[in-house]
Amino acid sequence: MTTTPHPLVAEAHRLADGLLAPSAQRVDQDVVPASHLAAVRRSGLLGVSAPVESGGTGAPDAVAREVAEILAGACLSTWFVQTQHHTPVRLLGRAAPGLPARERLLRPLAGGELLAGIAYAHVRSHPRVPVRATAERGGVRFDGTVPWYTGWGLNDLMLLAGVTGADEVVFAFADAREQPGLRPSPPMRLAALTAARTVSLALDGLWVPEESVVLRTPREEFARVDVPRSTNTSPAVFGVAYAALDLLASAPDERGAADSLRARVDEVRERAYALADHPVPHEHVAERLALRTRAYDLLRSATTAAVVAGGGRATSLDHPAHRLAREAMFLLIQGQTTPVREAHLEALAAG
Repeated sequence: MTTTPHPLVAEAHRLADGLLAPSAQRVDQDVVPASHLAAVRRSGLLGVSAPVESGGTGAPDAVAREVAEILAGACLSTWFVQTQHHTPVRLLGRAAPGLPARERLLRPLAGGELLAGIAYAHVRSHPRVPVRATAERGGVRFDGTVPWYTGWGLNDLMLLAGVTGADEVVFAFADAREQPGLRPSPPMRLAALTAARTVSLALDGLWVPEESVVLRTPREEFARVDVPRSTNTSPAVFGVAYAALDLLASAPDERGAADSLRARVDEVRERAYALADHPVPHEHVAERLALRTRAYDLLRSATTAAVVAGGGRATSLDHPAHRLAREAMFLLIQGQTTPVREAHLEALAAG
């Protein structure tokens, strides 16, 4: 992994080495502690991509990616809760000055005073419409089911989306708490990242005022913009892969295997990030998907190697190789869209 010289990268290393990594095994079997998120809030990392004039740092994408790698490699559960926050911040940062939601929320979100989650992946389910948005009483009414919402009880706000009868996607902020029209399920028990407190949300007439709406866009435009987001490789894939290779390298006589795998991960990482920085985000989609699939292969190899080196001890829930292997399984489907799933299955079938 390269190291980008930036204060937030140094801060991410400090947080990862001093707090997140030492407690990752305990957190994996429990819940992301409020103290972890308080430390993330204080660190300035929540404003990594926010405009400077709104209290953020406006750091380059390379810095944001490296911060994500570091946090994900240290404790994927904590990374997953806080990574939800960056989408609302970027969306508000791109919104027109004077928009009520931007003026009210961008600065407290950028500074960590508020922590946000996201509830919009279901929009990718077209032609199904899991959440319907309807204009009502100077605001928007939301009805339906959000299948997955991460950070329940840990974050303050959610960025919620629904689709109107005119096939327009409406994004709005709502309080992340049980309220009239919003009922959460119990937290899900999952093979990995149960600690991130993922629930489903039943929406039955949840009303939000117009001043909480941040974006209205045709669903087809949402899908077009979503393509590069979903086909680029998540930095968390590389973060967990490097954590597994560090664990492998610590085993007796396994430095050579770790170095060989690391060189292959480095090469795919460099190519994937070069495409992520390409000035035309909708070009090279096939290559982006191929690199994402290749990154998955290397992630699986790295975590499998850590399990093999750990031997029988690695079958214990308390062993880091076991946790990393489960986290790798989670990352296979995190942010998955139909093109991503089809490309991955085609690659697996081809051997």
